[in-house]
Amino acid sequence: MATFLYRLGRGAFRRRGRVVLIWLGVLVAVVVGAAGASGPSDEEFSMPGIESQKAFDLMEERFPGTAADGATAQVVFVAPDGQKVTAGDTRKAVEDAVGSLGGGPQVADVEDPFASEAVSEDGATAYATVTYKVEPSEVTDASRTAVDKAADQARAAGLTVETGGSAMDSGGGPGGTAEIVGLAAAAVVLLFTFGSLAAAGLPLLTAVMGVAVSLFGIVLLAGPLGLSADTLTLGMMLGLAVGIDYALFVVSRYREERGRGLAPQEAAGVAVGTAGSAVVFAGVTVVIALAGLTVVGIPTLTKMGLAAAGAVTVAVLVALTVVPALLGFWPNAVLSRRVRKAGTTIPRDRDRGAGGRGNLGARWARVVLRRPVAVLVLGVVGLGALAVPMTSLRLGMPGDEAKSTATTERRAYDALAEGFGPGFNGPLTIVVDARDTADPQAAVRTISDRISDTDGIVSVSQAGFNEADDTAVFRATPSTSPTDEKTKDLVETIRHDRPAVEERASATFEVTGTTALNIDIAAKVQSALVPYLVVVGGLAVVLLLVIFRSVLVPVKAALGFVLSVLAALGVLVLVFQEGHAADLFGVEQTGPIMSLMPIFMMGIVFGLAMDYEVFLVSRVREAYTRGETAGQAVVSGFQHSARVVTAAALIMVAVFSGFIGEDGSLIKMLGFSLAAAVLFDAFVVRMAIVPAVLALLGDRAWWLPTWLGRLLPRVDVEGEGLGHARSDSPGPYPDGSVEARV
Repeated sequence: MATFLYRLGRGAFRRRGRVVLIWLGVLVAVVVGAAGASGPSDEEFSMPGIESQKAFDLMEERFPGTAADGATAQVVFVAPDGQKVTAGDTRKAVEDAVGSLGGGPQVADVEDPFASEAVSEDGATAYATVTYKVEPSEVTDASRTAVDKAADQARAAGLTVETGGSAMDSGGGPGGTAEIVGLAAAAVVLLFTFGSLAAAGLPLLTAVMGVAVSLFGIVLLAGPLGLSADTLTLGMMLGLAVGIDYALFVVSRYREERGRGLAPQEAAGVAVGTAGSAVVFAGVTVVIALAGLTVVGIPTLTKMGLAAAGAVTVAVLVALTVVPALLGFWPNAVLSRRVRKAGTTIPRDRDRGAGGRGNLGARWARVVLRRPVAVLVLGVVGLGALAVPMTSLRLGMPGDEAKSTATTERRAYDALAEGFGPGFNGPLTIVVDARDTADPQAAVRTISDRISDTDGIVSVSQAGFNEADDTAVFRATPSTSPTDEKTKDLVETIRHDRPAVEERASATFEVTGTTALNIDIAAKVQSALVPYLVVVGGLAVVLLLVIFRSVLVPVKAALGFVLSVLAALGVLVLVFQEGHAADLFGVEQTGPIMSLMPIFMMGIVFGLAMDYEVFLVSRVREAYTRGETAGQAVVSGFQHSARVVTAAALIMVAVFSGFIGEDGSLIKMLGFSLAAAVLFDAFVVRMAIVPAVLALLGDRAWWLPTWLGRLLPRVDVEGEGLGHARSDSPGPYPDGSVEARV
């Protein structure tokens, strides 16, 4: 692989103009295509096979043409203190506002709160429901504006009016602030790392280019594939983070090879052949992990995973082609000032390996080598303590209650909960199949009465039958909120008591609705967490076994990955579920963790962790194969790679942290957890635990049974085979200095 990438890097450097034009052509093509695309949709989560989804499908079958997935908007009216919405001028203001909601070609129906009994017991709150003929993603701005105008009309009369519902969510996607924060932080880290504006700017430029291609590509495919707005933000987050890091690795190795005396084109080839191999490996692991999300069985999760995998693939291709091409335009601009001033004679770094004092990375490695047991115990115990809260992890699907109180959706949610009870925002939908019953009406009454008597149910609506009079639907309102653990217990109780109820009614029923669907999805995802973690960890062992040709190094890497993921999940539970330091991160409402978040995080962190592992340990192995002792090899590896890995990790943390300020619950949690996971994995696992374990293992770290060595394919990540492919090399490096051809 290293030889192929070496030739790719040299070719991109030599044909730089053609490479850049091709990528610009790709960018223009996706921009033009995206301009006429429909954009992201607001597709609801679904999971074939679970009870709530089966009930929803039954409703679609037995109630044809009802647009069960149609958009709805709720307008909540709250009377001034001490007054009622049913009194005099206040009632007239509500009726006038509701009357104005009926216009518009997309409106199917408007429920008058006074006719539909949508008024709270104290008379202080009422709500009107607007049903549309189209799905949420197809609601136009004109339709939303009509709702806003009706709300303003009632506000002018003195009422407090808030709006919510799927129709009022105009989508999302990258807002710009998080990206600007991430880019600014990355620029500072790169400038400090390289000491050169050009070297700092090149990774930023190529990352932005790759992200642009990915985002416009997602927009282009969003309509046909049903991609959500969160997919755009996830693509932006991952594309920006890995794009900068991958380019950073290549540019750093290019500068190192130039410092050793190689000509620009040769240095570009070696950089892509060595650092590029680590980039390819890291990118492939992320892609495999994200694509592996298809096994969970949630279509939305599958689409998000595949779209994110596409963004990572683009980032890898850009790092392997555009970066060396741009280096070809400005071969000396990315070099440090010291090297540029040296002219044609570039002094070689005499402070390599275990000899000499070395840079900060080498000095840190020596500290770990002197006290490996203490460092190992401290690292494992510290991460283990942070992972403990993960044992109380609760998964769910937070809705409007998790949004900021500055949004009208959150205020509408709170007003409905206060006026009608916390369970009003998440009623259970009961679907009764009475096709094989002689008296469907009696069967539905029996089921309705038994569910009404269940502890935790405050009200049951009147059942509605289909035209065939063999299927009925009614709503059961819990006394607790949709994300409350008691609501989950209530759903389990109803399902547990179902056999006896069905036997008495001679009909079957299923529980669905948004609340039940979210509970089922959470249960399914939670049951998939451990198997997915085992699969991803096992994949890490196999891949690293091939890369490093060692048995113990892959096991150590996989265990370190698991430790950092569990610690990140533990911190996530502390902040988002239990509320510790919640204000610091803008978390206004604690509750369950987004169902999709942990499994997403595992896939992403897996690739990033393997990225740092390969970049660090490959340099250690390279030194070891040159004849250095196990301890000296650790110092040499950290001498060359610790600074770059530190910079890459800081960039990742900065980019991911910028997304904590986003409004979407999934993106906010994902940004926080990824920042925490990278922080733990890079600075505790890779920088502390890894050298400590390598120091304790010594030569045994690189042990591989002979029979296994014959079976494993040879993947040249360190570039050992480049000597056969290089045609423009100055030969072996002598001590002292070499003459660089510039």
